[in-house]
Amino acid sequence: MSIVRLTQKDMTEGEQRELKTLLDRARIARGRQLTNSETNQVKKEYIDKLMAERELAAKKARQIKKKNTFKPDTSASFSWSANNHTRGKR
Repeated sequence: MSIVRLTQKDMTEGEQRELKTLLDRARIARGRQLTNSETNQVKKEYIDKLMAERELAAKKARQIKKKNTFKPDTSASFSWSANNHTRGKR
């Protein structure tokens, strides 16, 4: 299963601002405008980090959901299927 790559449109407003800040910091560090390659490299690194964070959050959510699923009580004395005919009433 291939993971769909995150785009800037899919990012929240805060994430987009963080990306812009990273690009500005990279531009200031180099003392010039960034080339397309440099810009794309900064974006790719940030998107990879963001996707990893989201995957980790989704994994935790799945674990919590699995933990909170209904589990039948095995110590219960009543079993619905044991008290019904297997072929149904005739």
